[in-house]
Amino acid sequence: MGIGREEFRNALRHWASGVTVITTKDGAGNLHGVTVSAFSSVSLSPPLVLICIDRRTGSHHAFVESRQFVVNILGEEQQHISHQFASKVQDKFVGVDFSQTATGLPILAGALANLECRLVHSYKVGDHTIFIGEIEGTVVSEGNPLIYYHGHYRKLEKHS
Repeated sequence: MGIGREEFRNALRHWASGVTVITTKDGAGNLHGVTVSAFSSVSLSPPLVLICIDRRTGSHHAFVESRQFVVNILGEEQQHISHQFASKVQDKFVGVDFSQTATGLPILAGALANLECRLVHSYKVGDHTIFIGEIEGTVVSEGNPLIYYHGHYRKLEKHS
């Protein structure tokens, strides 16, 4: 016997996580992005990460088609970007500062880190797909991460 959806969600509200926006492009070259907190490192050698994306998300098909993606780890001043990419607006890149890789993947400016990944495995599990990507390039900046905990964005406390 399992637990209900709301009971599960309530329990997970007690897990603090960083916030990422995962970006890609579809087969027609259209840009896509989605806010994701289900992100984790998998392996150092080779360098692998995983992301989990709901299969009902409008951009899900783009991650399957593209077979590549960028993990943009958001800084504490990028809450508005997290909201925009979590919304249902058609063009999530309007007003967002970004560049593109040589292969056309969007990279969000100002993120603490951008991890350019090549898809190596995907698994359909429950209502999500787990995408495992091998990191092929990184850009890293200084700053504090955007944190999500108990249904709210948080900032790390500054220590002297």
